[in-house]
Amino acid sequence: MAKNTNYILAVGRRKRAVARVRFGDKSLKKGDFMVNGKSAAEYFKGKVYQTLYEKPFKLTETLGKIAVNVSVSGGGPKGQLQATVLGIARALSKSEEKFKKTLRDNGLLTVDQRVRERRKVGTGGKARRQKQSPKR
Repeated sequence: MAKNTNYILAVGRRKRAVARVRFGDKSLKKGDFMVNGKSAAEYFKGKVYQTLYEKPFKLTETLGKIAVNVSVSGGGPKGQLQATVLGIARALSKSEEKFKKTLRDNGLLTVDQRVRERRKVGTGGKARRQKQSPKR
């Protein structure tokens, strides 16, 4: 039996970070933006980070109009931020179809699939480094 869901759920990934974004969470007031139980400004400190996570809302003119709850894990701070931004953009495009073109044109729905390359055996602990060959 399916539960009655009155929220929009989207997932964003970047490197090792995974962000699960939920719009319309009943436990939050309209305009709240929580990341792992903290406010977004507290979790992602700094003006540069703030402009990045607010960009999808400013482009769609929905800043302060939606209650957002993000659960993010894995990776570093920058990967988590980029995963969060992708998740927000996906959730916005799910909520209203008209946002999709705006977000796509600004590159917010494009997935950056670059991940760390695994290390290979016999390379001295690095992914691409080769052992030095003798000169003669």
